[in-house]
Amino acid sequence: MDLISHQPNKNPNSSTQLTPPSLSRYENQKRRDWNTFCQYLRNHRPPLSLPSCSGAHVLEFLRYLDQFGKTKVHHQNCAFFGLPNPPAPCPCPLRQAWGSLDALIGRLRAAYEENGGPPEANPFGSRAVRLFLREVRDFQAKARGVSYEKKRKRVNRQKPQTQPPLPLQQQQQQPQQGQSLMANYSGATV
Repeated sequence: MDLISHQPNKNPNSSTQLTPPSLSRYENQKRRDWNTFCQYLRNHRPPLSLPSCSGAHVLEFLRYLDQFGKTKVHHQNCAFFGLPNPPAPCPCPLRQAWGSLDALIGRLRAAYEENGGPPEANPFGSRAVRLFLREVRDFQAKARGVSYEKKRKRVNRQKPQTQPPLPLQQQQQQPQQGQSLMANYSGATV
């Protein structure tokens, strides 16, 4: 990643210093996350190289990060397990929130490929990591009494066209036809 702009400064009133391009907040966070993960690999005993990194090492990294979390996650035997707003403090640990871990893995997955890693060998997209994230999400949802349901995409639907009302004779026949269809569907006889 080239962090210094090599284009000459066209403003004659300013100095001729090279200025780093302004990166988006996402790009800055992705770079910091990538540097943190690479530092983790260097400090690992024994030190790990990026090509030898697996999904298991990513899980170790996520568990290591848990100690810096700020989200209270109640144990199953805690009196406040399942309460979204507990009335008193408890000794349950602070952990990384599922949403933070999910976003982190997304950024690291992108950074891995941007730094030359092959997509098919990306340890951040491994099955073990996906299952771990799902388990964390489900457990935290139960522990905090919050559901993490996928938001459904809104479909731009046109108003259904209204049909003229059926004549009285056809309205009386409708339920009979519906009953026979349901009878055929369920395998029962009428």
